Amino acid sequence: MKGRSMRISFRRIAGFLLIGLLVEVAFFAGIVLGPQLIGVLAGRSSSAHAPLLDEAWGIAESEFYGQLPTDQARTYGAVRGMLESFNDPYTVFFEPPQTELQSQQLSGKFGGIGASVRREDDGRIVLSPFPDRPAAQAGVQEGDVLLKIDNTPIISDTKFEDVTSLLRGDVGSQVKIEIDRGGKQLTFNITRAEISVPSVTWRILAQAPDVGYVKLNIFAQTSKDELIQAIADLKKQGAKKLVFDLRDNGGGLLDAAIGVASQFVDGTVVSERRRGDQQNFAAEATGAARDLPLVVLVNGGTASASEIVAGAIQDKGRGVLVGMKTYGKGSVQNVIPLSDGSSLHVTVAEWLTPNGRQITGKGLEPEVVVDLTNDDAANGRDPQLDRAITAFR
Repeated sequence: MKGRSMRISFRRIAGFLLIGLLVEVAFFAGIVLGPQLIGVLAGRSSSAHAPLLDEAWGIAESEFYGQLPTDQARTYGAVRGMLESFNDPYTVFFEPPQTELQSQQLSGKFGGIGASVRREDDGRIVLSPFPDRPAAQAGVQEGDVLLKIDNTPIISDTKFEDVTSLLRGDVGSQVKIEIDRGGKQLTFNITRAEISVPSVTWRILAQAPDVGYVKLNIFAQTSKDELIQAIADLKKQGAKKLVFDLRDNGGGLLDAAIGVASQFVDGTVVSERRRGDQQNFAAEATGAARDLPLVVLVNGGTASASEIVAGAIQDKGRGVLVGMKTYGKGSVQNVIPLSDGSSLHVTVAEWLTPNGRQITGKGLEPEVVVDLTNDDAANGRDPQLDRAITAFR
């Protein structure tokens, strides 16, 4: 499997907002309402609503039995409460660590120790170092349990994004971690390095040597170029057909979705509907795989930008969708940075397929319906991929 990445630029997203998975931070001229909004909600402005907020806070502060929240927690809580009144699951607030983490996920590069982290059922954070990266070079081993990062204790209640944020930092900076290995506590001083995370992986299928397989994990800034590289490499290896796997891809950058779709289709890729206005987004002039027979794998985790691409392929009869019905998220969010590094994610539009089909709440129905059960996954079977190979016929 192969892949490469570059650095992200900030822009609009069409992503499935899953905490800790993917959200882009975008900057938009003329939409910098964040600091003023925070001021209103914290009772620091002359807004007509501020007196009521002050009144409610004063009562709660004087009557509450227990430890009062910090000013920051109070402000964050007010923002979350305000956004909940919109009754939109994608209009949300993210604190600074989440904002930074999710920005890095789409950048393709970040300063880190070169290890994945996972939370076990008992709350422990366990490390899995990447070969030849700083953590492995320092002596960290698979299964080491993280106890401290720069003297900050890591406990079962520590937020996962806080752990990731503490491990990441400027390239060349040092981080000290303390781990437990079989009851023995060890300390490592690790120099952070640039860690690249490809969005595209690919291979020739062993069971079908003329079929190239491409998996797209996220629509990142680098995805189009990575996809073009993947297609070129697969063609050199003899691929005459292509399976494009969008399963469990929750979306990402709109520009990346247009660039990726352009490799397979021409004409309109997606339409944006915003308060009665509609704008069409067209594919780029040329594409790397418009001549290859195509099957697209989808499932219930295929959402937003993934549905934009799959919907364009389906509407134009360019390929066959195999798998299960997609998630059904066709909305787009503007992500506005706030003064302290947090961000607001505000739904501003929805996307329609080239034929005008609504994605939100409906999803896309594959032409070939194939389930993948927990038993299949546990035993290494992939009936959806198996059926995709035969769908070319």
